[in-house]
Amino acid sequence: MIVCARCGRDREALAVPPVPGAAGEEIARRVCAPCWEEWAAMEIKVINELRLNFMDPAAQATLTSHMRAFLFPGDDSTVEPGERLDFDSIGEQ
Repeated sequence: MIVCARCGRDREALAVPPVPGAAGEEIARRVCAPCWEEWAAMEIKVINELRLNFMDPAAQATLTSHMRAFLFPGDDSTVEPGERLDFDSIGEQ
């Protein structure tokens, strides 16, 4: 159980980091599973609405920025605004 950075409730934590690296570790430590699921749905909307092209590294930074704003509304995340998520290794074990 964690106190979620997004909703502020005591809720179930994520079982594993949802993305590789420091960002994934922080999300697993501070964001509850239901809020991560909300982000997963919102992420698709952000990608489509902004027409992000992930061949452009700036698109990855834009998505990371939106993720930070969604998951850490108090802007107290240690994930840097321009930090790129490692999309290439998502899903690899």
